[in-house]
Amino acid sequence: MTDHPEVQQAEEHQTEVHQIDAVGLVCPLPILRLKKRIQNLPSGTQVEFLADDPSGRRDLQLLCELTGHRIEWVREEDAGVLRYRICLA
Repeated sequence: MTDHPEVQQAEEHQTEVHQIDAVGLVCPLPILRLKKRIQNLPSGTQVEFLADDPSGRRDLQLLCELTGHRIEWVREEDAGVLRYRICLA
């Protein structure tokens, strides 16, 4: 028999961040991969999106403007890879 209070406690402290790696893909594939992988995720979900496509930042900003998702921060990694933290609308 499952102890329900423990299950609730685990769910309340869940801080899972979904990571989507689009490094090496070129436009429009990074954004298409992102859209496909987040389509069934609930509002408020945190996603880290990695991409190195030069047009990726502009494309991601446009996607967020259209959908209401919010870019929390952007960090530059090695070899021109950008790591974006996105909060889904």
